[in-house]
Amino acid sequence: MALNKHSKRLTQDPSQPASQAMLYAVGLTDEDMNKPQIGIASTGYDGNPCNMHLNNLAQEIKKYANLNDQVGLTFNTIGVSDGISMGTSGMNYSLASRDIIADSMETVVNAQSYDGLIGVVGCDKNMPGAIIAMLRLNRPSIMVYGGTIASGKYKGRKLNIVSAFEALGQKVAGEIDETEYREIIKAAIPGAGACGGMYTANTMASSIECMGLALPYNSSIPAENPNKLSEAERTAQAMKNLLELDLKPKDIVTKKSIENAVAIVNALGGSTNAVLHYLAIAYAADIDFTLEDFQRVSDRTPLIADLKPSGKYLMEDVHGVGGTPAIMKYLLEEGYLHGDCMTVTGKTLAENLADVKAMEFEDQDVVFPTDKALKSSGNLQILYGNLAEKGAVAKISGNEGLKFEGRAVVYDGEQAANTGISNGEVNRGDVVVIRYVGPKGGPGMPEMLKPTSLIMGAGLGKSVALITDGRFSGGTHGFVVGHITPEAQDGGLIGLVETGDTITISAEDNSITLQVSEQEIAERKAKWIQPPLKHNKGILFKYAKSVASASEGCVTDKY
Repeated sequence: MALNKHSKRLTQDPSQPASQAMLYAVGLTDEDMNKPQIGIASTGYDGNPCNMHLNNLAQEIKKYANLNDQVGLTFNTIGVSDGISMGTSGMNYSLASRDIIADSMETVVNAQSYDGLIGVVGCDKNMPGAIIAMLRLNRPSIMVYGGTIASGKYKGRKLNIVSAFEALGQKVAGEIDETEYREIIKAAIPGAGACGGMYTANTMASSIECMGLALPYNSSIPAENPNKLSEAERTAQAMKNLLELDLKPKDIVTKKSIENAVAIVNALGGSTNAVLHYLAIAYAADIDFTLEDFQRVSDRTPLIADLKPSGKYLMEDVHGVGGTPAIMKYLLEEGYLHGDCMTVTGKTLAENLADVKAMEFEDQDVVFPTDKALKSSGNLQILYGNLAEKGAVAKISGNEGLKFEGRAVVYDGEQAANTGISNGEVNRGDVVVIRYVGPKGGPGMPEMLKPTSLIMGAGLGKSVALITDGRFSGGTHGFVVGHITPEAQDGGLIGLVETGDTITISAEDNSITLQVSEQEIAERKAKWIQPPLKHNKGILFKYAKSVASASEGCVTDKY
């Protein structure tokens, strides 16, 4: 079987002389014209520690691809730094960047007739964007994660990106002075790599490895570990094997393999963003996977890792206790994963894990056995009720309790919430409501890490709840509910809540309820007027006009 079944339409077709002339111009030889061409797509750019090292990794992969009878051809696509844009209007572009990344990778690979795709990615939206593109293209593909960052250190304690956000709340509360605040900021992030806890980047990296589209250990080898560059050779060899087997993403991504991904998200205490991304991944793969499937997998999967943001440890500590494969092997042995799912190695998940050293629980408290699980079910819970008729996503680690009822304090937008929280408008027992920040209303469904970090930094984390039609960062912790649908912009009930109303959130029966009479709700609905979109041109206008709801994964190609 020809391994260059797509590129040969350019390199072998005598009616394509201009195509061939241009390929000779970029340095291809006669011998190269018979080899498969592999697009190596990097989301590398200088302005973000998560991405600053990716172009070097892409070049290393290209070198080994060329040594393994392939023609590696690098190209770049965009990225948005969530950590940098958080709390600003720039965060409106974050979720939209996932679809731009998917669209651009799909565009280049199809337009250039590449035979395969290697996505070299770092920050939160890079990974699902690459996976969505791979599934649309359905050509041999591998995702390569750039790795987690090392921890920062200050006065003997480990720091990470969320330490910087929470330091602001501590300064506002008078717990630290300006000097200590600045020192924490300077020490929080020591170099290259994605944010260190089980935030969105590490959540997606570990779950994509478990789903089968990344090589074993890819998710847990830190960015600056010497073994990270050695993955380049493994990746090139694996791509050659995929081409020879004609093994494609839709052969790997199945309902069972997505269940594996969701299981490890819950076992590790991962980000609520995984819900949005796996709904979109399932849609790209033509797989029926819904919010109800998330709940089903969460119900049967215990939380066994004590990782930030709710716990103590970072992804570098997961690497230290055996890496993601050791945890996967344990989950497989305990019956929480499907071992017969195919992976990019050309072997099943069970075959990949057969020779992995078993997880040891003595002398470490990063990962616990299931009989000592931190929570008997997963941390991601899907809530319904009059406030979320089409669903909402809660992140409940167990540390916050299982039920919260309080007085609503309502803000139209994140900036108003940040100002209100900083000015002392939020008190113990309150439910902060941030609305008109959904996929359309935001637009772009920005993350609410700054307000939750202000709440945490002010010492209110266990006594205040926060709900929103926007998203939460993977770094968020506390009693939080996001992705509320219908969103306020679409006339959802969250847009009719008034300060002083009572809201009840229960992880016991997975409900979220506005305690207001049906008559009062009807009267408020009659007075509600839909506000205009916040943009009338450009990418955010296009996004708001095309995006599906959060309960459908915020895909932009559904209608």
